[in-house]
Amino acid sequence: MVLEATVLIIDNSEWSRNGDYMPNRYDAQVDAVRYLFNVKTADNPENTVGVIASAGSMPQVLVSLTGDQGVLLRGMHELSVHGESRFDIGIQIAQLVLKHRANKHQKQRIISFAASPIDTDEKTLVKLGKKLKKNGVSIDVISFGEHTTNEQKLTAFIDAANNNDTSHLLSIPPGPHVLSEQIRASPIVGGDSGAGGGDGGDFEFGVDPDMDPELALALRMSMQEEEERQRREAANRQGATGEEGAGKQSEAGNNEDAMMEDVEDEQIREAIRMSLMDSNAQGEGSGSNAKNDDLVASLIGSLPGVDSNDPELQNALGSQSKKDKGDSKDKEKK
Repeated sequence: MVLEATVLIIDNSEWSRNGDYMPNRYDAQVDAVRYLFNVKTADNPENTVGVIASAGSMPQVLVSLTGDQGVLLRGMHELSVHGESRFDIGIQIAQLVLKHRANKHQKQRIISFAASPIDTDEKTLVKLGKKLKKNGVSIDVISFGEHTTNEQKLTAFIDAANNNDTSHLLSIPPGPHVLSEQIRASPIVGGDSGAGGGDGGDFEFGVDPDMDPELALALRMSMQEEEERQRREAANRQGATGEEGAGKQSEAGNNEDAMMEDVEDEQIREAIRMSLMDSNAQGEGSGSNAKNDDLVASLIGSLPGVDSNDPELQNALGSQSKKDKGDSKDKEKK
């Protein structure tokens, strides 16, 4: 959804009384303005639309930028057909309206109707188009009624203003078709084919946003909420998987540490037993055994991480001492 501020410029000159478009050029524009307002505000609730009448002694701002359809209808009610259109001045006023928009994050767009011959020379229009491009303003021109007369000037104007295909020229020849239907099928509103059929297959969710904008908006918001819920669930599943993997790694590390400690303890005990046996084999008599006991006790106390009061260690030392004493007595008898 594009966040955008749009100014619509109506050609309400005397030329718009012509009835070569249904029902006439003026009423066709009014219907198209209502359609474009609904499209823009339905696309994003924060979009705003303004309306300018280009004919008369000076183009007039009928509706300032708003998202309220009631404000649009009240402003359009004051519109009347009179005078000659001032195409270039209307665009310059629209640019000023966009410059003072409240939300500076909104992109800027002008949609201008041209239902009468344009008196401005091509050089001036090209200069105006370059100015719009420089200021980041996109412009769409809907040329009808006098489209053959204005085609060369408007083509040069759009080419000068176009930036990455953000500006368009729509020329609509006379016929029994409705102006808003031709706009619906144009790149101005993102269309590329004719109006949707009765099954609603060409509309998002199968609902025409022009016929029921509130329902279309509600469906779009519901879809966005569902997508957000699915993203949260996916993120939660990924987080749970990561925590489980980290827990298993931590548990495995703890088990490995415990096994290493057990091995070290066993190695220490074995080293003590061997040291004790060596000392007893070298010692003579009970005095020597006592000295050996003191030596072993001192050795045990100096080993890091060894508890000299460990019952298993005391039992091992006691059994070894008794065995040594028995061996000593046997030697004395002999």
